[in-house]
Amino acid sequence: MNKRDNQIGAEEASIRPTRDQAEQAVRTLIRWAGDNPEREGLIQTPARVARAYREFFSGYDSNPMQILATTFSEVDGYDEMVVLKDIRFESYCEHHMVPIIGRAHVAYLPEHRVVGISKLARLVDVYAKRLQIQEKMTVQIADALNTVLQPKGVAVILEAAHQCMSTRGVHKPGASLVTSRMLGAFRDDPSTRREFLSIVGHSTIAPLPNS
Repeated sequence: MNKRDNQIGAEEASIRPTRDQAEQAVRTLIRWAGDNPEREGLIQTPARVARAYREFFSGYDSNPMQILATTFSEVDGYDEMVVLKDIRFESYCEHHMVPIIGRAHVAYLPEHRVVGISKLARLVDVYAKRLQIQEKMTVQIADALNTVLQPKGVAVILEAAHQCMSTRGVHKPGASLVTSRMLGAFRDDPSTRREFLSIVGHSTIAPLPNS
């Protein structure tokens, strides 16, 4: 877990610009694009963008360790793979600030404890709702789950379409990036890894939304 992840909150919030400063920055970008932020259709745009940014980047206000803090040990000896697949996520490329739209597949082999399945989806969202690169996000999700649950193994696969590739630059719509991180049994035991890949494998054929 990155040290910076544990310091997000009051310390970083204290250095954030004000809402007025954020709206003024949007007005500047509108003028730079060649339009007039005072015309009727754009007059409310800075406020709308500021509100949208608080939603897009709400992951900075959440602590992934707290999300995973509540676990359960009464599982009647269940020790098989736990997989939550096709978790849709929306993130933003930290290089161009355009959308990354994809899905995550998250699995772990419990040692003694499990976590509520909604917490796995929330963990993905905490890291997605930040400026990101997909490779880093993959590591962050896997390492957070491994640190808190200390299971026998963790596996994370992300598949995503990057609009920095499809709407600008090389203009390659339909391309998707796949990243993975395997820890513990998923890295060391080929049969465990194959089982996980078999479970999530069919979904890699389906087209990604907004790709």
